[in-house]
Amino acid sequence: MTSIEDQLAAEAEELDGYFSDTPLEPQPNYPPLNEKFDNAIIILNLPQVPDSKLEKLTKVVMKLVSRIGNLAANEDTGFSGVLMPFNNDKGTTEGFAFCEYETPEEAKNAIGVLDGYKFDKNHSLNVVPYVRAEKLQKMKETEFVEPERPPFVEKPNATAWLEDPSQRDQFVIRYGKETAVYWYDHKSDPVVDYAGEREKEAGVSWCEYYCHWSPKGSYLATLVPARGVILWSGSDYEKVGRFVAPDVKTVMFSPQENYLLTNNMRLDDETAIKVYHIQSGKLMRAFPLFPDNFPRGDKNNNPPPPFQWSHDDNYLARMGQDLISIYSTPTMRLLDKKSLLAEGIHEFHWSPKANILACWSPEQSNSPAHVDLIEIPSRKKLRQKNLFNVTKCSMVWHDDGEFLAVKVTRHTKSKKTLYNNIELFRVNDPGVPVEMLDIKDAVMSLVWEPRGTRFAMIHAENPSSTKVDVSFYDMMKKVPESTISINKKGGNKKGPPQMTTVAELNKIETLEGKQCNVLFWSPAGSTILMASLGDSASGTLEFYDVNSKTLVIKEHYRANKVLWDPAGRTVATCVSQPVEGGHFKFAMDNGYILWSFQGKQLYQQSFETFYQLLWRPRENLLSKQEIKKVKKNLKNYEKQFEKADKERQRALYLEETKGKRAERKKYRDLLSQLRELRREQKRRHVELQDGYDSDDEEHYTTREMAIETILSTKEEVVL
Repeated sequence: MTSIEDQLAAEAEELDGYFSDTPLEPQPNYPPLNEKFDNAIIILNLPQVPDSKLEKLTKVVMKLVSRIGNLAANEDTGFSGVLMPFNNDKGTTEGFAFCEYETPEEAKNAIGVLDGYKFDKNHSLNVVPYVRAEKLQKMKETEFVEPERPPFVEKPNATAWLEDPSQRDQFVIRYGKETAVYWYDHKSDPVVDYAGEREKEAGVSWCEYYCHWSPKGSYLATLVPARGVILWSGSDYEKVGRFVAPDVKTVMFSPQENYLLTNNMRLDDETAIKVYHIQSGKLMRAFPLFPDNFPRGDKNNNPPPPFQWSHDDNYLARMGQDLISIYSTPTMRLLDKKSLLAEGIHEFHWSPKANILACWSPEQSNSPAHVDLIEIPSRKKLRQKNLFNVTKCSMVWHDDGEFLAVKVTRHTKSKKTLYNNIELFRVNDPGVPVEMLDIKDAVMSLVWEPRGTRFAMIHAENPSSTKVDVSFYDMMKKVPESTISINKKGGNKKGPPQMTTVAELNKIETLEGKQCNVLFWSPAGSTILMASLGDSASGTLEFYDVNSKTLVIKEHYRANKVLWDPAGRTVATCVSQPVEGGHFKFAMDNGYILWSFQGKQLYQQSFETFYQLLWRPRENLLSKQEIKKVKKNLKNYEKQFEKADKERQRALYLEETKGKRAERKKYRDLLSQLRELRREQKRRHVELQDGYDSDDEEHYTTREMAIETILSTKEEVVL
């Protein structure tokens, strides 16, 4: 047998001449090496488990991360996309894992979804990009030096204005290029508190667009589109924050003043809506103007669904296509990682005093229209009311969240005739009972009394009627109890009927033939202002006291806004124009008028350009029982009020007559000097005459003489 070497040599001789003399240098075509690692993430705070549980933990993590995107698995190397380091010395995992996705976008999305995720009852995940770990690795280890604490700077007292001894209210106005805050005591003329003098000296603008008070009056937000939103607070209106929001158009504070939402109303901006934390100034999250899959159109004809805050700042919600997205604070993540499904939803509103959502959806397929009350965060349906032949619904919450009124516009089977009814929900009663109020007329407006159980509505046979009716209803009714009471001796005794209140809808009265299109209850209740607002309206203002049935009629031509002060003592009616530009018709009528709640005109001011008036809100700290107690004992406070009024009037009189009193004092001082000079001159005169005082009447002899003088004579001849 020949050896292997002989066989190879024989094959080489046969192939001689077929090999090239060029040396072989292969150049493999490898794909470019990605050294950025921007598609990799690190998942921290995982459970540390032994080798026996490693496979189970890996499967759970794989299942979790694979739902978000495609993992960069490699069959050749056996890499699954997830690597969980194991510490052989400890015999457990390290408590973190590396995860690699196919694209950087998927990795970024995974960070947003998984960061803060509740993995189990003891572990919440902390997810960071891999590039952050690289940066930390490159950092040099140095001795830690504790930074010096910055000096404590006391923040302005946001409630300083509430300490005003005269309990005055404040309001802010925007006119021309000016923004001014005024004090107002409801009796004398408004007094300027601050008008941006400090900013004028610095050559900067205090406000270039609209301004807004926070719900409790702690902050004043001024909009400067080029700089964003600026917050002012304290007795000197110090700058306490600035939030970057280019081209900002609107702002919205959360009810508890923890967060601020800005909106520039731009369709092309994916961060048109921004949510900031007020105290830290941190941007919590940004949103596009329209949510995903929501029908977009002209923002004027088809406006974007607005965000709404819950009463306690815990949730921020917005309507989407067949859903409501509810974000919990402070993480600003979707509640339970999913939206609230609400097929066909058209509108929703938070309760003013509880985490309850009221929403309505129209008829779909074989399902009727329905109004739902949903408790958050449990998503439990407290009540569902089915409605048939519905064209449109509109919902109005009572200020205390006790009642919900749903105005339902229905149609007949032919859909040619429309009619209305009001569905009234008693939210705080067991089972949330619903009462229906049938109204034959078209209902144009419905408003609740702020501190009561009554509501008022405008209705007419034709929605375009100039003469309308205003009806008042009460959700509670007083009924007499038994007129017989038992005395201590066991006998029967007749007495006046005792009244008790029961939950029953009852009609109070209807005012016919009114010229109004809007209703405004006083914050104190009892008084309502029936106004006819708008360019084509008459400007009639009717002040009506529902308790005493008194009516006062006034007029403010071209008025387009009505604003009650927080206490209900004064109401402002305004003729204003938009900041973006008005019409020449506003120039002659721009301005505002202040009225008492009884319809007496207190003050009027006109401007060539007038944009805005806003009362400074104040929080109502008294309960209903405390308010009733104050009203019951109101006479006990009258003397204190009268004394305070007299002191105020005295101080005002002294201030007004300050100049006169100063001039009078000068005159009296001069008179006193002249008298002193006269006394000194008299003393010296007496000394020069050796003690003889020529002015002393005892040195004179008085003699009385009668002198008769004939002024004229006339002779007449008598025949």
